[in-house]
Amino acid sequence: MKKHIVCLGDSNTHGYCADPADCADGRDRFNESERWTKLLQQKLGEDYLVIEEGLSGRTTAFEDPLYEGLSAISYVTPCLMSHEPVDLLIIMLGTNDTKDRFSASAPCIGLGLARLVRKAKHTDCWGGKEPNILVIAPPPIGEGMLRSSVAGTMGQGCVEKSRLLAQVYQAQCSLLNVDFLDAGSLGCEFNQVDFMHLTKKGHATLAEALSKQIPQLI
Repeated sequence: MKKHIVCLGDSNTHGYCADPADCADGRDRFNESERWTKLLQQKLGEDYLVIEEGLSGRTTAFEDPLYEGLSAISYVTPCLMSHEPVDLLIIMLGTNDTKDRFSASAPCIGLGLARLVRKAKHTDCWGGKEPNILVIAPPPIGEGMLRSSVAGTMGQGCVEKSRLLAQVYQAQCSLLNVDFLDAGSLGCEFNQVDFMHLTKKGHATLAEALSKQIPQLI
């Protein structure tokens, strides 16, 4: 059986493209030759199965008052069980948690992540092996977002909170004994439309870094 890698994330895992000019198909989602999950599959080869579980707007543990079904905490168990046995779970969430309507500080978002990781660890999906989880802190939102069309729905505080997530996540991962990667440190490029979604180049950068790290984790 191939090694199952579940990628649980938000729009940057789903492959949302805010700039159609950056997408080969001119649509609002990067295609199978552009998304980091699919690029990762190509790089890892046939011994691995990279499973996309990205949903735009998804949070770690916060229920969105405007849209249903976006909290990962209520989805992670059926998600993992449907793909068991799982060899590696990659979690890249937190950008949506910074929205002002959740009124959550960076440390509170970190607690939401920790709750999600603990629930994933205790899901019976690991095929008799120890839980294997990699948490990726998303790149911080760019200042330009505050001048973009999404500024009103994201809120004024999200940029600063997003800058603190990597430090908060790293501390939680150390306590939980799970692996950590700071995507912001990789130089993953954001678009110049909403300043919080990866460009095609950003997807490629993330896929390249993960293709080098993952064989050491599984």
